[in-house]
Amino acid sequence: MNMKGDYHVHTPFCPHGSNDSIEMYIEEAIKKDMKELSFTEHAPLPIDFQDPTPDQDSAMSWEDLDAYIENIEKAKKQYKSQIKINLGFEVDYIEGYEDATTSFLNQYGHYIDDAILSVHMLKTSDYNYVCIDFSSEEFAQIIQKFGSVEAVYDKYYRTIEKAIISDLGAYKPNRIGHLTLIHKYQRKYAVDQRYHVTIERLLDLIQKHQLELDVNTAGLYKEECLELYPPLPIIKKAIQKGIQCKPGSDSHVSKTIARGFDEFKI
Repeated sequence: MNMKGDYHVHTPFCPHGSNDSIEMYIEEAIKKDMKELSFTEHAPLPIDFQDPTPDQDSAMSWEDLDAYIENIEKAKKQYKSQIKINLGFEVDYIEGYEDATTSFLNQYGHYIDDAILSVHMLKTSDYNYVCIDFSSEEFAQIIQKFGSVEAVYDKYYRTIEKAIISDLGAYKPNRIGHLTLIHKYQRKYAVDQRYHVTIERLLDLIQKHQLELDVNTAGLYKEECLELYPPLPIIKKAIQKGIQCKPGSDSHVSKTIARGFDEFKI
């Protein structure tokens, strides 16, 4: 695995992030000897999609989109002799909104150097949506909606499968984000099984569709998770299957660039 780049980083354009400037992120990456940095800000949600989080802060606003692109393009030129900067997005796969997502990618795909396709939103049986990683308290309510922790996990992994096989056009992101994000609260809401068979089947699909895997260190620092997304045994299986794995800190503050990269050597 190439540990000389951080391929999952956010910016001040993230409404649930920090006010750290783009330059602060880049300077921190340079200080930590990173050779490449992918800014993968949360792409705006579909216009007719209602953000289900209490704070309505899951993604960048449409009004900020052009400024985001302009700022990253400027940084690419400013730092080109020191580090390779990639302009990108973390795109939400939202079941039922595939056409809107494809439309966004078709419109802005020519700007994209790197991108991640992630699942944060789950569709409920009454055609509403929930966000799985907002808070432990919200997750408890999601369990009630679905009936059990296992039912939430099952729905998450079925949605991940849809994301992997979905046709989102020529600019579909080629990397699946934090594959086991659903485990964020695993130390509080334990499940009867670890879903290894399910995850390995998903790895086969990722391999078949020639996608990459985001090796996300953020889970190491979530007190109710304390492991990588996905954990090390799954990463090793992915590598054995020939899947390219790229490390990402999922940083929302500049000081956490490349955080946790020294926790695993593969």
